[in-house]
Amino acid sequence: MEEQTKNNRCGKVYLVGAGPGDPGLITVRGKYLLEKAEVLVYDYLASKKLLKYVPKDATFIYAGKRGGVKHTHTQEEINQMLVDHAKAGKIVVRLKGGDPFIFGRGGEEVQELYKAGVPFEVVPGVTSATAAATYAGIPITHRDFTASVAFLTGHEDPTKENSNIDWSKLATGAGTLVVYMGIKNLPTIVENLIKYGRDPQTPVAVVRWASTPEQRSVVGTLETIVTIVKDAGITPPSLIIIGEVVKLKESVDWYEKRPLFGRKIIVTRTRDQASELVAGLEEAGANCLEYSTINIEPVQSYDVLDSELERLNEYHWIIFTSLNGVKYFFERLHGRGMDARDLKGPDIAVIGKSTADYLLTFGVNADLIPNVFTGEGLAESLLDQGVEGRNILIPRALQAREILPETLRGAGAQVTIAPVYRNVPPQGRKDALRADLEEGTVDMITFTSSSTVRNFLTMVDAADNEELQQLLKGVKIAAIGPITAKTVTDNGLRVDIQPKEHTIPAMVREVVDFFTAGR
Repeated sequence: MEEQTKNNRCGKVYLVGAGPGDPGLITVRGKYLLEKAEVLVYDYLASKKLLKYVPKDATFIYAGKRGGVKHTHTQEEINQMLVDHAKAGKIVVRLKGGDPFIFGRGGEEVQELYKAGVPFEVVPGVTSATAAATYAGIPITHRDFTASVAFLTGHEDPTKENSNIDWSKLATGAGTLVVYMGIKNLPTIVENLIKYGRDPQTPVAVVRWASTPEQRSVVGTLETIVTIVKDAGITPPSLIIIGEVVKLKESVDWYEKRPLFGRKIIVTRTRDQASELVAGLEEAGANCLEYSTINIEPVQSYDVLDSELERLNEYHWIIFTSLNGVKYFFERLHGRGMDARDLKGPDIAVIGKSTADYLLTFGVNADLIPNVFTGEGLAESLLDQGVEGRNILIPRALQAREILPETLRGAGAQVTIAPVYRNVPPQGRKDALRADLEEGTVDMITFTSSSTVRNFLTMVDAADNEELQQLLKGVKIAAIGPITAKTVTDNGLRVDIQPKEHTIPAMVREVVDFFTAGR
């Protein structure tokens, strides 16, 4: 309250629909507000992947709204938190699964904000009903089957004396029924629908964790669905879809038929650079567990690079052997008031296409890309150009393989290594990684550099090779190239996938082909 008095202003509360689970389904407006949040109050059903959009210095409050268990905070406590933080002058985002106004109690929260005189805005979200049906391959309306749909909550006991649901009218009053939070009361719901005139042979689908990699769906009829759900072990959060449109699932289903659906893959890379690999694998249906095995930091001293930037015109070649080399080189270049125009003298060589593409974002085209994307391949391509007597600058990691500079020096080149970043093993998440491996549900681990292999093994912290083999029993390994693969095998492990082209897209294709072939 002191802050409000000091600033003489009230903040604002934004009720934002997070969508059903897939973080890609949040609205553009919702994502924008997450990026502006000073306080975030989020629910159990809101994807944790959305939290990466929130500023790190924001206050994070887990509301813990989960069916069947005691909530972390009561609804009254949540209402008061929203009011208090807004009156303290904060921008508050209330992130709610699905849509705030469809069985999300958003209306209640808005009423309390209105009573307290707190400004608010409501941002709709993709509701779980439409998402569950769509991701299960069921159009909830179809002109050949029905033109009406009804959403209802199954959380309410349908047998209670003062039920808000009129089963006598609802049973046959809408072509498609979508029931939220109905697993616990499924037997009674089915009984009432049949009792009030719904055909016992009406198709029914139940979808759990819709739009997420854990999605699972089962199909039956009103007469059989209770037994099917029980035998399949389907538990909340699940939605129930009732109607003739369920018959279309076999032909319309697309989500659960993706080639990597149901596959759990550990991605080891720097947090900033895992996105392309994760996006490609998730597009094919994989459930990616991201474990950053490398943290990238600037070097403590740029003395070497600063000195060489003063005489760039004396160099014949600048060589970039990684994306990070490009990133930190240009950060320092720009920090000294220089830009791409200062690179007009030397030719530019890169280790591979991805590095060349990234270099282009800084307005610079690579003059040389080797056919083989390794240090050895790059060295061979440069030797073909003739390097004797040439001055070569290599901005790179503080610690790296020496094969490239040693080969060039052996051919008579004058090579200067300028450290621009360093690899630092990440802290934390060790217990979570071991738990995932011990669970025995991981299908594959991907490695994109030797550093990711070494740091992964450090995080796993196996007592000996026998324990390591046991932890990775049945787990396939994908390595992006021969150097990474050698590091894997040198540590007593087997490489199952190594793409011929050492790029992320090629790696994704190889993983898809591997599992599609049933290996």
